This record gives sequence, C-alpha cells and structure tokens, in this order.
Amino acid sequence: MNVITTIFRWILIFISTIALLGVLIVGGVSIYALPGLPSVDQLKSVEYHVPLRVYSAEGDLLAEFGEKRRIPLDIDAIPDYLKQAVVAAEDDRFYEHPGVDYQGLLRAALSLAKTGEAIQGGSTITMQVARGFFLSRERSFWRKLREVLLAFQIEKQLTKDQILSLYLNQNYMGKRAYGVGAAAQTYYGIDVKNLNLPQIAMLAGLYKAPSRFNPVANPDRAKLRRNYVLRRMSEKGYISQADFDSAVATPLTARVHAAKLDVEAGYVSEMVRAHLHAQYGDDIYSSGFRVTTTIHKNLQQAANLSLRKALLSYDRRHGYRGVEAHYDLAGKSSSDFDHLLQNHPEYGGLRAALVMSSDASSASLYLDNDEVADLNLGAIRWARPYIDEDNTGSRPKRVDEVIESGDLIRLVRTEDGWRLGQLPEVGGALVSIKAEDGQIQALTGGFDYYHSRFNRAVQAVRQPGSNFKPFIYSAALAKGFTPASIFNDAPIVHETEIRGEMQLWRPENYSGKFHGPTRLRKALAHSRNLVSIRLLNKVGVKFTLNHIDKFGMTERPMPPDLSLSLGTGSLTPLELVSGYAVIANQGFRVNPYFISKIEDRNGNVIFQHAPDVACETPCENLLTPELLNVTPELASSGKRLGRPAERVVEQDNMFQMVSMMKDVIRVGTGRRAKVLNRNDLAGKTGTTNEQRDAWFSGFNREIVTTVWIGFDKLKPLGKKETGGRLALPAWIDYMRTALQGVPQRPWQMPDNLMVIEIDSKTGLRVETETPGAIFEMFRPGNVPEAAKPRVTPIDGTEVPEQIF
Repeated sequence: MNVITTIFRWILIFISTIALLGVLIVGGVSIYALPGLPSVDQLKSVEYHVPLRVYSAEGDLLAEFGEKRRIPLDIDAIPDYLKQAVVAAEDDRFYEHPGVDYQGLLRAALSLAKTGEAIQGGSTITMQVARGFFLSRERSFWRKLREVLLAFQIEKQLTKDQILSLYLNQNYMGKRAYGVGAAAQTYYGIDVKNLNLPQIAMLAGLYKAPSRFNPVANPDRAKLRRNYVLRRMSEKGYISQADFDSAVATPLTARVHAAKLDVEAGYVSEMVRAHLHAQYGDDIYSSGFRVTTTIHKNLQQAANLSLRKALLSYDRRHGYRGVEAHYDLAGKSSSDFDHLLQNHPEYGGLRAALVMSSDASSASLYLDNDEVADLNLGAIRWARPYIDEDNTGSRPKRVDEVIESGDLIRLVRTEDGWRLGQLPEVGGALVSIKAEDGQIQALTGGFDYYHSRFNRAVQAVRQPGSNFKPFIYSAALAKGFTPASIFNDAPIVHETEIRGEMQLWRPENYSGKFHGPTRLRKALAHSRNLVSIRLLNKVGVKFTLNHIDKFGMTERPMPPDLSLSLGTGSLTPLELVSGYAVIANQGFRVNPYFISKIEDRNGNVIFQHAPDVACETPCENLLTPELLNVTPELASSGKRLGRPAERVVEQDNMFQMVSMMKDVIRVGTGRRAKVLNRNDLAGKTGTTNEQRDAWFSGFNREIVTTVWIGFDKLKPLGKKETGGRLALPAWIDYMRTALQGVPQRPWQMPDNLMVIEIDSKTGLRVETETPGAIFEMFRPGNVPEAAKPRVTPIDGTEVPEQIF
C-alpha cells in the first residue's frame, strides 16, 4: 500500500511539475509576446477597403471602381440562416468558448502527433479574425501563440456579434468579393437578404477555402462543401430535415455577376474616376467614396439610345464592310464556340454570333450557351457592299453572298427578330446640360464605352462649322447690326495664306447656289456661308474674337481670319454646348459640371458643388458657400447652394439670337425638329468642309443639347451627310424624352426691344399693313430708316446700300 501511495505521490509531483513548467513557459512566452502584439482597439472602428461608387442624381449605380468588391453590412442586416451556417461549419462552439476552443486545439495537437505536420489549425472564428486583421498566414507555433493571445484580447473588448460581423465582412470569398454582401452580388446578383437556404450554405462553404470550393471554378467540390454546411446546420438544429432534403437536392445556380449597374454611363463614370484620382490618388479605390453625379437616369438612357440609333442608321446607309472575324469550326463543340464568342462581347446591343451554315435563303447561327437563331434574306437585304463614303455595291440576292460558315457576325434585335448588323466605325457624342447652371444631365462619348473609351464629348477637338455661326451673329448684333441687316449672298474670291503660301479662297454655300441680298435672320436660318463671311469682314475679326471670348468656351486660340465665320476653330462638344447655354439663359456664363457631391464611407459630405446660377440680381433662393459657412443653420432654409453667374452678354442681344435661331427650326435647316410640336425650341445645324463633321445644337429655356457625329480619323462622312440629316435626328430622339413633362416657357422680351414692320426684301421700315411686310425686333438705336437710298436693282428689287 505504501508503495502504491509513494508511486501515486511521485506521479502527482511529476504532473504538477510538468503543469508548473507549462504555466511558467506559457507565462514567460506570453510576457515576451504580449508587448509585441498589436492593439485590438482598432477593431472597434474598422475601415474596410470599399470601392469607389458613382451614382446618378437619383441614386442609381453608374459604376464601381476598386480591386476589392465589398459591401459592408451591419450584423442585423445579415440573415440568421447565414450566421448560423457559418457558425455551424466553422466554429460550432463560437458562442460558448472564450475565443480559444480547447477541443479544437486538442484535435489539432492529435493531428500533429499522428502526421507530424500542422494540418489542422484548431482556429476559432475569433482566432481567424485575429489572423485576418493582424497576422500572416504563416504556419508556425509562434504565429499560433500570438493568434491565441490576440483572440483572448478580442473577446475581452468585443461582443460575439461584433466579432462575427468582422468575420462576415472581412474574409475573401473569391472572384474579387470580400464579405458576404459582395459575395451575394458576385455569385447570385442579389442582395444578401434575398438569398435562399442553398445559396446561403454555398457562401458559408467558401470560408474554408474560396478557391477550392468555388462554385464557378469547382462546382463539384463546391456542392459537396455546400451539402456539408447544410448537414452541420441540421445537426445543430438550425434547419429541419425537410429543409435539409430540399436544399441538398437543389442544383447549383451560382455564376459570376458583374457589379449590377442601374444605368449605362461609362464615359461619365470615367470622368468622375479621373477627376477623383487627380485629387486623392489611389486611395479612391479603397476609401469607400460615394459620388453623386448630375446625371439623370432616364436622360442618360435616352442619350445612349439616340446616339446609337443615329450611328447605326448612318452605318447601314453606307453599306456592309464585311464580317468581323472568321474561324475554322471543323471539329469544334459548343463549348469551343462559347470560348470563341467570349472574345467578342456585346457592344451597344450588338450581339456576336457564329455562322454555322448558310445557303441562298437563310443562315443558321450559334449565339452562346447553346442558343441558336436563323437569319433570312430579308434580315440581310440592307447589306450592300461598302465601296467608299459615297458608293455601295448591289443589294444582295442570296444570304451566302454575304455570310458563310465560320463567319463571326453581329446581330441587332428588332421587333421582327434578329437582323444582321455591324459595329459602326463612325463616332459621335451627345451632351445635354441644364441652361440655368451648366449641370450635365446626360453625356455619352461614343457608341459604347467598352468598345472605344475615347470620350468624344470632352476629347474630340473638332471644327464646329456652321454650328459656330450664332457666335459670329451675336458679335454682329453687339456691333450694331440687326436681324434685318442686308448682306449679299454672292460669290467671294479672297486671297489668304494657306500653309505658308498665298492662295485664292473661293468659299461656297453647301448648295452651291447664290441667293443675292439676304437678311441676316434668313441667312442664319438657311446657313448661308457667303453672308457669314461678309458679315465677319464688316464686323471685324478682332472685335468678333473678343466677343466670342465672353462665352468662355475654350482657351484654345481661334483662327484670326475670315475662315472663323465658317467655324474653322476647334471645340469639343462639351465646350460648344456651354456656349449655347449662354444664349439659352439670356447672357449668363455657366460652367458645366458633373459631380454634385462626394461623401465618405460614413456618409459625411466632404464636397458639395456650388454652381454658378443664371439669375437676375438679387438672386432669390440662392445660398452661397461663404454665407453657409458663416450661418450653417441656413442649410435647412430651402435655398439651393450656388453663386450668381456673371452676365457676359446683354439680354437684348441674346433674345434676338434666340428669335433668329428659332427660325432655324421653323423654316430653316433644322426643320425636322418641328416633329416635336413645340414652339420653344431654337438651334443651329453644322457641317464642316467635305462633310467631316455633322453637328446640331439646340435648346429651350431649360435644356441645351449638342450632338456631334464624325470619324475619329477625319474621314469624310459622305456628300449628303449634313448636320441636319445625321446629327439632328439624334437630337430629336433625345429631346423627345428630355422634354416630356417640361412646359413650354417663352423667353421674355427685354423692355428695350421694339417690334417694327419691315420690308422682307430690303429690311427697311415700312408703314403698318404694307403688303408683304414682316415684323422684326430692334434696339432703339438700330431701327432702320424709312427712306431708302437707291442703287442698281438686283433681280428687279431696289435694295439699300448696306449690301456687303
């Protein structure tokens, strides 16, 4: 008995000694390790890497920029099933242990003893949070000890829900998604609150190894992992047997979803990204900035569709340039076809397809994902072969004349089904701004941002042609001429310097005809080039350039010669539309802008734009930033943030210009716009030399819109492709949407203008009710005389000596 007692005593002493040594070792190591551990206080205010998000004025998502897709969620916003799934699969004693689970560590130790390798880590959710935020993934006992010590500290300072929230929002879940919020969008294209049970289990399974159990890359493994999570949920009593059976029988539905954008606005979004990057650097991709733009969803969609329709219409008129690519399809399967089609993504609604076979009457097509379609002869009848900008070949009589097996073609969806299409080479831009303050309400810089990222709205520096004439005419009014002033529309021969040599310049009207004595109002309506040249010559180039500078369109120098009258300067569509806004708002210069405000990740406003607003002094309901800084309580007064815009041109000048430009639509080159059935529209067409650029700019009191179409490489568009034929239809289609619900508001005529009857041929004042008389408006000092000095008649009409 004494022997047994002695042995037992020595065993207790041995165990106690080992335990004491263990405590001393752990204590010593802890004393050594603790001072080097990071503080866990920062976990109380974690700032996740959140991408830059860009929104429309209404709050619709336009774009997302950043390497990491993340949507941080409060723990209450995460479904209970999802929290239970993660706990069941990753750490079923999460709510019982103090941060470290001895059972898990024991399993890891036994595994190490059996294999000699640290295969199982025994990590709890808390330990994984410690590792994810503070430590590397190195497999070592030293790292494990630090992980354990940090886990104890985390449990002391955070609640279980706070720890679980960190875990669910931080972890990488594959395909650039971090956290369950982004993962739900990435794999299922829905908010986390709308996930069903099988989807929840799939996401919970990703925490083990997002690459190994990825449902897109490894669907078989992912399904096994999903079903394991479901089984653990069932064992823990979180779901019923019926729920389990139903969920494991559900097929996988995961696929990669791009960021769900509410509006297609790639050109504007890139403008926002570039602007913020210049100001804040690379931090914009992770700081969680939320940018609200001035873009309106319905107007942006209308701009996209209107410009695309115009570009496609031009493209069809000029023939088919041939298939996009050709592939040898022999021996290939549908999966091979899908791979080929991935190199040809959809652009602007034009979908790629492979021709499987074709004959005289039809063609069989493969689209993707085993979808097939047919094209008949009617769907390709438009495809005359392209020869040059003015010529096409004969209309095809057989389908296989145009496409054959292996061809990669584009399709357009119509009301009657698929039709052959092609990606247009011609480019274009549409910019629409608010006349009052320059707010950019819609902007597109091409057919499709992902097809061509060159933003023609702000980067295409082109000649505006006749679209520039209103500024020449405004200078003439400022000089003392009137809408009734007579100028001779007759041939001009002018000696000028071209590329260092003196040459004779013989400008012509687009029609090639001459119309004799012409009132300025009529000359602008019909875009008479020769009148514009004579007008600029009489007004003076220097005076005109000084007047044009007031509109603030560009700092680039304008040509200091008579070619200025034909719009040979260089402007972008955005610059030009800003000049038209001055006319629309009756003389105030406003600066186009596209960012309304910027908020940080916490919703704090760090920038809010204060635009220059066109209004008569004193401006009502306008709150300047300076006044807001002094009196912050005014923010809730109902006033808008902004500054009074500077008046740069007299109101009477601008009112006369609006009146003349309304005639462009009423009787002139913009007559097509009459289809809108409004009497408050004004504008001007524009076509440059050899039809390289086609323009239309037009407006009412609220909205100013410019459309430009042309080739990036300055190719001619074709003999008949004028601004009125090519750009104006896009303007009409867009404005049809933009003007919905906008009441007609006429411009108010200034008190200093008077309306007088004049002779329509001579521009001179006549008596009331004189046959053929018309009404015209004048400033008091510019009323024409009734007396008419005579000169030699032209076409039997006596005209005054003001012909130039």
